[in-house]
Amino acid sequence: MELTYHCHPQLERGNCSTVIIGKDASVSGNFIVGHNEDDENCVVQTHLVPRMKHEPGSYIQFADGKATIPQVEETYAYYWSEVRCKDGISFADGFINEWGLTIVTNSCRPSRDATGCRTDNREAYGLGYALRRLVAERAKTAKEGVKIMAKLVEKYGYFSSRSYHLIDNNEAWVVQIPKGFCCVAKRLENDHIYYIPNWFTIHEINFKDKKNYYCSKKLVPHAIQQGWYKPREEGDWSDFDFAKAYQDGEQKQFNILRARNAWRLLAGVELDDGQLKPFSMKAEKKYSVADVKRVLRTHYEGTPDDVSEGGTKNPHRGYSSPATICNSSTVESTIIELNEEANLIRMLRSAPRPCLTPYTPWYPVAMTRIPKGYEWMGTKASQAAHFAVDDQELIFDPAKAFWSFKVLQYFTEFDYENTHETIHDAVAKLEATWERERPAVEIAYRAFQLIGKEAAEKHLCQYTCAQAQLAWEWANRMITQLGEERIIANVKSHPGDD
Repeated sequence: MELTYHCHPQLERGNCSTVIIGKDASVSGNFIVGHNEDDENCVVQTHLVPRMKHEPGSYIQFADGKATIPQVEETYAYYWSEVRCKDGISFADGFINEWGLTIVTNSCRPSRDATGCRTDNREAYGLGYALRRLVAERAKTAKEGVKIMAKLVEKYGYFSSRSYHLIDNNEAWVVQIPKGFCCVAKRLENDHIYYIPNWFTIHEINFKDKKNYYCSKKLVPHAIQQGWYKPREEGDWSDFDFAKAYQDGEQKQFNILRARNAWRLLAGVELDDGQLKPFSMKAEKKYSVADVKRVLRTHYEGTPDDVSEGGTKNPHRGYSSPATICNSSTVESTIIELNEEANLIRMLRSAPRPCLTPYTPWYPVAMTRIPKGYEWMGTKASQAAHFAVDDQELIFDPAKAFWSFKVLQYFTEFDYENTHETIHDAVAKLEATWERERPAVEIAYRAFQLIGKEAAEKHLCQYTCAQAQLAWEWANRMITQLGEERIIANVKSHPGDD
């Protein structure tokens, strides 16, 4: 019997960006992960999900997929950044679990699909949203996360095409999954730097190197069977290029621009279009969080690709504007600096757009509560309603911190040229204060450890909540300041009006 699969009408434009600095390439000696999450018409809230025990023989199923998956005896605690939009979204949320395992992802649509579908194909494959959450709940390390992902994908199938980035204090792994039942993974060398827009970046595979690669057994035979790859010599796969075989179609211009400009900022190199898909580059210097901020905030200022024309035009000119790294659909930006001690993992969080909001310091593993205003539904309710979002959640609400930052962003839409510099200067001062405070905050944490683990975690949690509140108040003050400045400017430009 012939099966007909109906493709879901979903946008294929993906804009997310991920930067990884290897631990031997960073000033601190720790991995640094930066990620811009880009989605349209969304709001973002945050959660802390506790460890949970589950009944033997129980199963879990997610609203966007058909797979029914056996539950494990106990799931780990994790920090969860949740992107909420009408009808839900499968591929946006980020996680940091109690072990410090960090998970962010990028779309790599479209990938080739044996069913011939160029968009998400949920009828043919069982997994979507489940994959990221299950890894957060079940893996202690990045390598363990790779094994869990591979086992799930190979059993149930995956209906999108993505690059997952799994980072712990010791290793960073990139897992790339085309639609279907196969995946490939590669470890990032510790002295390398990495950037990805929205395309596959794993090319060659060393099939003998199990320490640094994983490849599903059926990945290459499937590509050969479908006619996507033909070995130079039968049985010799040394010339296999995963990205070339499984990516479908030409790359969008916005991906090319983002890769070109990211590597300009990171490595100081000019790459032509044929060189823009390196997996990584060996670091020629030591990188800091500030270097990652510059990449995630860029609109290509000072380059031939500058869409702001020297700051005189709004670089976020609607959802059809050029997709810079910081762009019109960026809803959250995070930079995570890993640490040998999980409680000292420091996340810098900015939402919606990092060019207009400060990177506020959070200590997600040490936190025991979410700052006021940054969560409006409990974890169980949010999990249950992730794919059933009430329209009221997408309307301005002054009780939610997200909306103060969003309104500040709206101010710049009306007058970018005369607002963005004021905001940038204020952001720089606030972030400089946080950087000066950091050593004292972490020294105090060590002192509280002498009292006990609970006291030390409470200190970092209280600090996080205080800074999140400070950032929220800052946004409200900026809204007021910019409004008053506009009134004064109007008076000066029309002095004779009544």
